[in-house]
Amino acid sequence: MRLWIDDPATIDLLAPGQTLIEVRGWAEEFSGIAAADVVIEAFACELPPAYVAAMRARPRQPVWINLEYLSAEDWVSGCHGLPSPQDGLQKYFFFPGFAPGTGGLLGERNHAVSPAPSFAGPLEISLFCYENPQLPALLDAWRDGNQPLTCHVCAGHPNVQVARWLGGDFPAGASVRRGALTLHALPFLPQAEYDALLDRCHLNFVRGEDSFVRAQWAARSFVWQAYPQEENIHFAKLDAFLNLYTLDVTVRDFFHAWNGDGALSWPTLAARLPDLSAAAPGWARQIAAQGDLATNLVRFCREKL
Repeated sequence: MRLWIDDPATIDLLAPGQTLIEVRGWAEEFSGIAAADVVIEAFACELPPAYVAAMRARPRQPVWINLEYLSAEDWVSGCHGLPSPQDGLQKYFFFPGFAPGTGGLLGERNHAVSPAPSFAGPLEISLFCYENPQLPALLDAWRDGNQPLTCHVCAGHPNVQVARWLGGDFPAGASVRRGALTLHALPFLPQAEYDALLDRCHLNFVRGEDSFVRAQWAARSFVWQAYPQEENIHFAKLDAFLNLYTLDVTVRDFFHAWNGDGALSWPTLAARLPDLSAAAPGWARQIAAQGDLATNLVRFCREKL
């Protein structure tokens, strides 16, 4: 397997020491490389024209996959696996998803679910988000609440915002206490360490796609910030997921508020956390029933080769 990526250093951070794949820096042309049997475009990255020409020149067409963004919207299952003619080649749309008829979710085939954490002591929360105007109000609620709470703040946007709230620097490794809230600043975590963080926490704030999915495999309560889009298009994706995930009004309202639609009510969500935690493994089993994305993708490609 060969991975072309515009920032190879990211792989070293996420999976230090990995030797299973060859990592190449994305260039204008993939010079001196024969077209592969299976070619996957992640997120419509548009392959270099010379590489597409090499694909077209093969005696046997490669299986060309457009690996799409994750969405729970109804139309996904209808588009999953459809072909798209490309001037002598065929490209197939492959959609990750939560429901039957989609490609499933990226994750280990036999992901082990850790036992649920006890709610007897302080709450442990992980924070990974985009820039979020709601975060200062949430930090205020945690600080002023009656329940001791520890928040593990991931590097990047979360750390920058928490440092702004604190009024000073918040370097990796630092711990700060404000009222009932203790904040820990984390370094950038390799994937395995981030997974372990999700496992240890009672509640995980996640964003986008990858952390969103990993939190669900962890079988823990979570709050999702969808990638913000113009004209609030991301709320359609948020609601599509919530319609599959839960009818719980407390959860739905908090997800909407965290995404900028309404006011956060932390005490209301906090009171529901033990019940939500108990229900999380059932959801993990439900999404696992579709099979994992990698296995489904291999099966799809083998049928086309």
